[in-house]
Amino acid sequence: MNAFSFGGLLLTLNSIKQDLTHSVSGVSGSVKSCQMRVKICKERGAGMQTERILLVDDDAELMDLIAEYLEMEGFDIALAEDGMKGLQRASTEEFAIVILDVMMPGLNGFEVLKRLRAVSQVPVLMLTAKGDDIDRIIGLEIGADDYMAKPCNPRELVARIRAVLRRVRPLEQGGSASKESSKDRLILGDVALDMAARTVRRGDEYLTLTSVEFEVLVALLRNAGKVLTREVLAQEAMGRELLPFERGIDMHISNVRKKLGAHPDGLERVKSIRSVGYIYTRPTEGR
Repeated sequence: MNAFSFGGLLLTLNSIKQDLTHSVSGVSGSVKSCQMRVKICKERGAGMQTERILLVDDDAELMDLIAEYLEMEGFDIALAEDGMKGLQRASTEEFAIVILDVMMPGLNGFEVLKRLRAVSQVPVLMLTAKGDDIDRIIGLEIGADDYMAKPCNPRELVARIRAVLRRVRPLEQGGSASKESSKDRLILGDVALDMAARTVRRGDEYLTLTSVEFEVLVALLRNAGKVLTREVLAQEAMGRELLPFERGIDMHISNVRKKLGAHPDGLERVKSIRSVGYIYTRPTEGR
């Protein structure tokens, strides 16, 4: 073998060695990344119960990306790739919250939510097409707790999820809306709200409210006779600031109004104050 051929062989061997080194480094880096993710999840989940989330979306790639991020945040994720499977799992299994896409073939998100609300009050956060206000309005009307436009920022998604979960966890009670109210109950006229059991009764009838609607009513009863701005109600009930031109809180108020109806004497129970906010009227008020 001449010097030229031998030199070429050495260059080839060195090139192969470098490629193998890079490949091993890449595998090692992936393993370390996975180990770090597992470590983060364990540290965040240490000493606390892992919240279980159901993610329903027919976009497998997007669903995997969201699931991976949520797992890094310490959540336990279950997946359903279509509406029917999502409805079945949400109806028969225990979840802290359901993240539900609207546009799915077959059984769409609206129909899933409508059927789910007939059997469960599990919190639901809907993912809607960007800028599609109609989807958002319909979702809130039939019982969604919150919504986000797709594509969504994963950090904001986590913040929204945590805000919903804070609302449905047992609340620390420290006050009452009126002299009639005990520590865990708010009573005004024919409406009795039990914060510990998270139930609402109007007369002898128990009402079914979503988690946001429940918190809206808590805020209104605690401040009966006082005007609350939309911004204050959003913070109290949704745990976040309103987005520009957002009407979500108004839809929740509308749902509460429909479910409560008027006072027994026919007077309006929840009144809107133009350009300001809303007020829960006492039984002797409303004119």
